[in-house]
Amino acid sequence: MKVLIVGCGRLGSELAQLLFHHGNEVSIIDVDELAFDILKPDFRGHLLIGDALNQDVLKRAGIETAEAVAAVTSNDAINLVIGRTAKETYHIHNVVARNFEPTVGELFEFFNLETISGTSWGASRLEEMILNEQFKVVYSFGDGAVDYYQVIVPEHWIGKHVADLVQTPGQSVLVSITRNGKSFIPRLEDILKVDDHLHFSATHDGIKALRQQFGNTQQEV
Repeated sequence: MKVLIVGCGRLGSELAQLLFHHGNEVSIIDVDELAFDILKPDFRGHLLIGDALNQDVLKRAGIETAEAVAAVTSNDAINLVIGRTAKETYHIHNVVARNFEPTVGELFEFFNLETISGTSWGASRLEEMILNEQFKVVYSFGDGAVDYYQVIVPEHWIGKHVADLVQTPGQSVLVSITRNGKSFIPRLEDILKVDDHLHFSATHDGIKALRQQFGNTQQEV
Protein backbone atom coordinates (compact mmCIF):
# COMPACT_ATOMS: atom_id res chain seq x y z
CA MET A 1 0.00 0.00 0.00
CA LYS A 2 1.17 3.53 -0.79
CA VAL A 3 0.90 5.65 2.36
CA LEU A 4 1.57 9.37 2.79
CA ILE A 5 2.34 10.61 6.31
CA VAL A 6 2.36 14.30 7.17
CA GLY A 7 4.40 15.03 10.29
CA CYS A 8 7.57 13.25 11.39
CA GLY A 9 7.27 13.60 15.14
CA ARG A 10 7.27 10.67 17.54
CA LEU A 11 3.94 9.36 16.27
CA GLY A 12 4.59 9.97 12.58
CA SER A 13 8.05 8.45 12.65
CA GLU A 14 6.91 5.36 14.55
CA LEU A 15 3.99 4.91 12.16
CA ALA A 16 6.28 5.31 9.14
CA GLN A 17 8.67 2.66 10.41
CA LEU A 18 5.89 0.20 11.25
CA LEU A 19 4.32 0.59 7.81
CA PHE A 20 7.67 0.34 6.04
CA HIS A 21 8.70 -2.82 7.88
CA HIS A 22 5.37 -4.40 6.95
CA GLY A 23 6.16 -3.94 3.27
CA ASN A 24 4.32 -0.71 2.50
CA GLU A 25 5.57 2.16 0.33
CA VAL A 26 5.84 5.14 2.67
CA SER A 27 6.34 8.85 2.02
CA ILE A 28 6.65 11.33 4.86
CA ILE A 29 6.55 15.13 4.85
CA ASP A 30 7.84 17.55 7.49
CA VAL A 31 8.78 21.23 7.41
CA ASP A 32 11.82 20.57 9.60
CA GLU A 33 14.71 18.65 8.05
CA LEU A 34 15.98 17.70 11.52
CA ALA A 35 12.68 15.92 12.24
CA PHE A 36 13.78 13.04 10.03
CA ASP A 37 16.72 12.33 12.35
CA ILE A 38 14.33 10.43 14.61
CA LEU A 39 13.85 7.76 11.93
CA LYS A 40 15.94 4.62 12.23
CA PRO A 41 18.82 4.14 9.76
CA ASP A 42 17.11 1.21 8.03
CA PHE A 43 14.07 3.28 7.00
CA ARG A 44 13.94 3.49 3.20
CA GLY A 45 10.82 5.54 2.63
CA HIS A 46 10.56 8.79 0.68
CA LEU A 47 11.42 11.87 2.78
CA LEU A 48 10.28 15.31 1.69
CA ILE A 49 11.03 18.62 3.40
CA GLY A 50 8.26 21.14 2.87
CA ASP A 51 4.93 22.62 3.87
CA ALA A 52 2.20 20.03 3.37
CA LEU A 53 -0.36 22.81 2.94
CA ASN A 54 1.33 23.49 -0.40
CA GLN A 55 -0.30 21.44 -3.16
CA ASP A 56 3.00 21.08 -5.03
CA VAL A 57 4.61 19.54 -1.95
CA LEU A 58 1.75 17.08 -1.58
CA LYS A 59 2.01 16.10 -5.24
CA ARG A 60 5.78 15.61 -5.03
CA ALA A 61 5.17 13.37 -2.01
CA GLY A 62 2.85 11.23 -4.12
CA ILE A 63 -0.60 12.14 -2.84
CA GLU A 64 -2.10 11.63 -6.31
CA THR A 65 -1.32 7.91 -6.16
CA ALA A 66 -1.51 7.44 -2.38
CA GLU A 67 -3.95 4.85 -1.04
CA ALA A 68 -3.91 6.20 2.50
CA VAL A 69 -2.99 9.46 4.24
CA ALA A 70 -2.15 10.07 7.90
CA ALA A 71 -2.06 13.70 9.06
CA VAL A 72 -0.23 13.49 12.38
CA THR A 73 1.42 16.86 12.95
CA SER A 74 1.18 18.63 16.31
CA ASN A 75 -1.26 21.17 14.85
CA ASP A 76 -4.99 20.34 14.73
CA ALA A 77 -5.70 22.95 12.03
CA ILE A 78 -3.05 21.52 9.71
CA ASN A 79 -4.23 17.97 10.30
CA LEU A 80 -7.81 18.99 9.56
CA VAL A 81 -6.88 20.77 6.31
CA ILE A 82 -4.67 17.90 5.13
CA GLY A 83 -7.36 15.37 5.95
CA ARG A 84 -10.03 17.31 4.07
CA THR A 85 -7.72 17.87 1.11
CA ALA A 86 -6.90 14.18 0.87
CA LYS A 87 -10.57 13.22 0.97
CA GLU A 88 -12.20 15.98 -1.04
CA THR A 89 -9.53 16.92 -3.59
CA TYR A 90 -7.75 13.62 -4.13
CA HIS A 91 -10.67 11.33 -3.22
CA ILE A 92 -8.64 9.17 -0.86
CA HIS A 93 -10.99 7.17 1.35
CA ASN A 94 -8.45 5.88 3.87
CA VAL A 95 -7.57 9.07 5.78
CA VAL A 96 -6.65 9.35 9.46
CA ALA A 97 -5.95 12.58 11.34
CA ARG A 98 -4.42 13.26 14.72
CA ASN A 99 -6.58 15.34 17.07
CA PHE A 100 -4.73 17.04 19.91
CA GLU A 101 -7.41 19.20 21.53
CA PRO A 102 -10.59 17.26 22.44
CA THR A 103 -12.54 20.54 22.22
CA VAL A 104 -12.11 20.64 18.43
CA GLY A 105 -12.87 16.96 17.93
CA GLU A 106 -16.34 17.81 16.64
CA LEU A 107 -14.79 19.60 13.66
CA PHE A 108 -13.06 16.41 12.57
CA GLU A 109 -16.34 14.53 12.99
CA PHE A 110 -18.21 17.17 10.97
CA PHE A 111 -15.90 16.54 8.01
CA ASN A 112 -16.12 12.76 8.48
CA LEU A 113 -12.46 12.38 9.36
CA GLU A 114 -11.38 9.39 11.39
CA THR A 115 -9.16 10.58 14.22
CA ILE A 116 -6.85 9.38 16.92
CA SER A 117 -6.67 11.51 20.05
CA GLY A 118 -3.97 10.66 22.54
CA THR A 119 -5.56 12.93 25.14
CA SER A 120 -9.09 11.53 25.00
CA TRP A 121 -8.02 7.94 24.41
CA GLY A 122 -5.39 8.04 27.14
CA ALA A 123 -7.76 9.60 29.67
CA SER A 124 -10.40 6.96 28.93
CA ARG A 125 -7.91 4.13 29.31
CA LEU A 126 -6.60 5.53 32.61
CA GLU A 127 -10.15 5.88 33.89
CA GLU A 128 -10.82 2.23 33.07
CA MET A 129 -7.62 1.12 34.81
CA ILE A 130 -8.32 3.19 37.92
CA LEU A 131 -12.02 2.41 38.30
CA ASN A 132 -11.95 -1.23 37.39
CA GLU A 133 -8.93 -3.46 37.12
CA GLN A 134 -11.25 -6.44 36.61
CA PHE A 135 -12.01 -5.48 33.00
CA LYS A 136 -8.94 -5.24 30.79
CA VAL A 137 -9.02 -3.25 27.55
CA VAL A 138 -7.56 -5.50 24.86
CA TYR A 139 -8.20 -3.30 21.84
CA SER A 140 -9.82 0.02 20.97
CA PHE A 141 -11.72 0.63 17.75
CA GLY A 142 -11.63 3.90 15.80
CA ASP A 143 -11.75 6.88 18.15
CA GLY A 144 -11.99 4.69 21.25
CA ALA A 145 -15.78 4.88 21.58
CA VAL A 146 -15.94 1.06 21.39
CA ASP A 147 -13.43 -1.17 23.16
CA TYR A 148 -12.72 -4.88 23.29
CA TYR A 149 -12.58 -6.08 26.91
CA GLN A 150 -11.45 -9.23 28.66
CA VAL A 151 -12.67 -10.28 32.10
CA ILE A 152 -12.27 -13.48 34.10
CA VAL A 153 -15.70 -14.72 35.14
CA PRO A 154 -16.39 -13.71 38.78
CA GLU A 155 -16.86 -16.49 41.31
CA HIS A 156 -20.53 -15.66 41.89
CA TRP A 157 -21.23 -16.00 38.15
CA ILE A 158 -19.81 -19.51 37.85
CA GLY A 159 -22.57 -21.93 36.92
CA LYS A 160 -24.81 -19.31 35.33
CA HIS A 161 -25.83 -19.36 31.69
CA VAL A 162 -24.65 -16.93 29.04
CA ALA A 163 -28.31 -16.00 28.65
CA ASP A 164 -28.22 -14.59 32.19
CA LEU A 165 -25.85 -11.85 31.06
CA VAL A 166 -27.83 -8.73 30.23
CA GLN A 167 -26.27 -7.39 27.04
CA THR A 168 -27.67 -4.04 25.96
CA PRO A 169 -28.25 -3.76 22.19
CA GLY A 170 -25.95 -1.13 20.74
CA GLN A 171 -23.84 -1.01 23.91
CA SER A 172 -22.34 -4.42 24.65
CA VAL A 173 -22.04 -7.93 23.25
CA LEU A 174 -20.25 -11.06 24.45
CA VAL A 175 -18.02 -11.93 21.50
CA SER A 176 -16.20 -15.05 22.69
CA ILE A 177 -15.14 -17.16 25.65
CA THR A 178 -11.69 -18.63 26.18
CA ARG A 179 -11.66 -21.81 28.26
CA ASN A 180 -8.53 -23.86 28.95
CA GLY A 181 -6.69 -22.02 26.19
CA LYS A 182 -9.36 -22.59 23.55
CA SER A 183 -11.78 -19.91 22.34
CA PHE A 184 -15.33 -20.35 21.07
CA ILE A 185 -18.39 -18.31 20.16
CA PRO A 186 -20.81 -18.63 23.09
CA ARG A 187 -24.39 -19.86 22.85
CA LEU A 188 -27.14 -18.69 25.18
CA GLU A 189 -27.32 -22.13 26.83
CA ASP A 190 -23.57 -22.31 27.56
CA ILE A 191 -22.66 -22.39 31.25
CA LEU A 192 -19.92 -20.14 32.65
CA LYS A 193 -17.11 -22.07 34.33
CA VAL A 194 -14.13 -21.40 36.59
CA ASP A 195 -11.36 -19.34 34.94
CA ASP A 196 -13.43 -18.61 31.82
CA HIS A 197 -12.12 -15.51 30.04
CA LEU A 198 -15.04 -13.51 28.66
CA HIS A 199 -14.45 -11.15 25.74
CA PHE A 200 -16.86 -8.25 25.31
CA SER A 201 -17.13 -5.53 22.71
CA ALA A 202 -18.69 -2.54 24.45
CA THR A 203 -19.14 1.20 24.61
CA HIS A 204 -18.26 3.07 27.80
CA ASP A 205 -21.90 2.95 28.91
CA GLY A 206 -22.08 -0.72 28.05
CA ILE A 207 -19.07 -1.62 30.17
CA LYS A 208 -20.47 0.36 33.10
CA ALA A 209 -23.61 -1.77 32.97
CA LEU A 210 -21.55 -4.96 32.80
CA ARG A 211 -19.46 -3.87 35.78
CA GLN A 212 -22.64 -3.46 37.81
CA GLN A 213 -23.82 -6.91 36.77
CA PHE A 214 -20.52 -8.45 37.80
CA GLY A 215 -20.75 -6.83 41.21
CA ASN A 216 -18.40 -3.89 40.67
CA THR A 217 -20.44 -0.88 41.76
CA GLN A 218 -17.60 1.55 42.29
CA GLN A 219 -18.65 5.14 41.73
CA GLU A 220 -17.96 6.52 38.28
CA VAL A 221 -15.95 9.72 37.91
